[in-house]
Amino acid sequence: MIVAEKKPLEEIKEMIKGYKKVLNVGCGGCTSICFTGGQKEVNQLNEDLANVLQQESIALRPEGFTIERQCNGDFYPELDEIAKNYDAILSMACGAGAQFLADRYPAKPVFPALNTVFVGVDRDLGWFEENCRTCRECVLGETAGICPITRCAKTLFNGPCGGTSREGKCEVSKDTPCAWYEIFKRLKDQNRLENILKVKPAREWKNQTRGTMVHEDYQKRYAR
Repeated sequence: MIVAEKKPLEEIKEMIKGYKKVLNVGCGGCTSICFTGGQKEVNQLNEDLANVLQQESIALRPEGFTIERQCNGDFYPELDEIAKNYDAILSMACGAGAQFLADRYPAKPVFPALNTVFVGVDRDLGWFEENCRTCRECVLGETAGICPITRCAKTLFNGPCGGTSREGKCEVSKDTPCAWYEIFKRLKDQNRLENILKVKPAREWKNQTRGTMVHEDYQKRYAR
């Protein structure tokens, strides 16, 4: 799940100042689950914006509408008609959803109301934990399901470093477990300790280019 947090109110206010009609679009996907981009959050942000703008004698009250997912065009037909009536649009989706929204309405300014933080899991109600940085070189099969990119302070593919304590803590903080110490323990319990001896080559910085993926079942459909 993609986790996001709301931008500071002042930053959002500055983005939409100067527009007469602003539509705040929520997303029923990931940002709704992490309580930052659903209809409830859309309503609250609109109320907060209206109050702060009123203090500056700016007669702007954003209106709201939420679609199931901003990253999928199948959910846009109703929004297409509504969006025609607005000068600018706020997006309460992740960065991917905000970009999709901007591509859908290239003639209208689209502003992100959220900062995308990470890909993670639900630990409990309102508690989210980063588990993946979408590095495109997943090694979880060799590291016993523990990600060395998100859990190692140095993002080491070939660990551990020399900063691991005897108690298995990271040199960054005595409260932070060393990812490679945890990997070692789990591999040992699984009788797969030979994996820790495998040396990964230097990472290719493929993340510097925009990524596209087509599921293998659909490759024929999009072949040119």
